[in-house]
Amino acid sequence: MVDVGAELGAQSYCFRNFKDNAQVIQLLKQAGLNKVELCGVHVNFSLQDRFDEIISLYKRNGVGIVSIGVQRFSGEEKLETKFFEFAKRAGAKVISADFTIGSIPRSLKIAEKLTEKYDIKLAIHNHGGRHWLGCADCLRHQFAVSSPRIGLCLDTAWALDSGEDPVAMAEQFAGRLYGLHIKDFVFDRARKPEDVVVGTGNLDLKRLLHTLQEIDFKGFAVIEYEGSPENPVPAVKSCAEAVKRLL
Repeated sequence: MVDVGAELGAQSYCFRNFKDNAQVIQLLKQAGLNKVELCGVHVNFSLQDRFDEIISLYKRNGVGIVSIGVQRFSGEEKLETKFFEFAKRAGAKVISADFTIGSIPRSLKIAEKLTEKYDIKLAIHNHGGRHWLGCADCLRHQFAVSSPRIGLCLDTAWALDSGEDPVAMAEQFAGRLYGLHIKDFVFDRARKPEDVVVGTGNLDLKRLLHTLQEIDFKGFAVIEYEGSPENPVPAVKSCAEAVKRLL
């Protein structure tokens, strides 16, 4: 199993109000973290000539890029190749992904070809009850018709939004679990979600971490907290401390 506590990072979307990557690095370190999944807020993945500059900035400051995403795949091979090119240069082994429903199965076949070419896995992000890949049944079908290089980036809060048990999903898809967004929600009477520090809402964090040990989880794990975008560090730091304390 990967040492989740030592390898824990954050999704850069936590810091979406801060566009400069140098600021993101500072905020990560203030939260006690040195790993990141970079999203499109902080990297324009269509501008290949800037890739080395951004990657070098993170490396010089001791921050590992463990993934990029969530990247949308719709069968645009020229653009999607650039996603893989960035990940390869950065040393990331996984890209968290979304597929547009109308592009299936063509986009899936193109993605499979790129995963083989670059030796990088794709991990589908389950984005809640309104998302076509938000439920376990739909994910199970997609994995049945795709290469083992296509797996799951389990977002624990959006699993809750779908009425799923995120821990049960981790168990069910253990062999295809390539990434983890550790995130927690509470819901109001209208089912509107609100981000909270992980383990203080509906996520059974202790059970999740125990299950990761049981299934010998080897993917990447990042904190994702979307509340307080103007001052995210205190909550992100509390999330990281909650995970490390239980481990």
